[in-house]
Amino acid sequence: MTHQFCDVRDEGRLRIVTLNRPEVMNALHTDANEELEAVWDNFAANPDLWVGIVTGAGDRAFSAGNDLKVQAEGKRRPLPRTGFAGLTSRFDLDKPVIAAVNGIAMGGGFEIALACDLIIAAENALFALPEPRVGLVAGAGGLHRLPRMIGQKQALGMILTGRRVPAAEGLSLGFVNEVVPQGQALEAAKRWAALILECSPLAIRASKQAVYAGLGEENLATAIGTMYPAQARNRDSQDYIEGPKAFAEKRKPIWRNM
Repeated sequence: MTHQFCDVRDEGRLRIVTLNRPEVMNALHTDANEELEAVWDNFAANPDLWVGIVTGAGDRAFSAGNDLKVQAEGKRRPLPRTGFAGLTSRFDLDKPVIAAVNGIAMGGGFEIALACDLIIAAENALFALPEPRVGLVAGAGGLHRLPRMIGQKQALGMILTGRRVPAAEGLSLGFVNEVVPQGQALEAAKRWAALILECSPLAIRASKQAVYAGLGEENLATAIGTMYPAQARNRDSQDYIEGPKAFAEKRKPIWRNM
């Protein structure tokens, strides 16, 4: 299927989505957001796709965020149900998604990365929530995800100044998983994806769902004592037996995702 604002490539069980508006540093407008929503809807519904990666076209930018020129022309429509890039408000996706940040990730671009489960950043990557500098706020999740990831004071230090944070500092703050040389973010993200793909897809989804749902519980005992739906599905699956069986037989498991 041909897309206008992104490139989509499936490699086995991995989907790679490349934001493709390099002429505006991969900034997104409403049409792009709606297209991306459909792309991720398809990913979520496809049982043969287990892991996703999102990256940006070119070597300058992952995404500069919201296309402010389009907004200034009064052409902006409301975000789709699933949010910016079809990801920032997609709270029901249990399949893991990795951000391969190959350059600038500003505003909504940073919020896309924060909505992913892992962030792999090239050395030239820069992260910021500069919305207050143009009279806006980071309303696609940045104001709430970042403090939960790196703590209130560090997050406010970025939010209230709009300052640019390089990849190495992002790693030390804790919102970046790995920093790699320029031009290698996608390959590194594929390496992480390969490790995930060695695992049971149902166990991965159960783990992701339990982590995010458990963070919303009032106390640790409640989170630990709750059997979340994906955990129950994993427990009742064929793969729940296949994993220990393969271990006992000293062979690689054959995951059936059922």
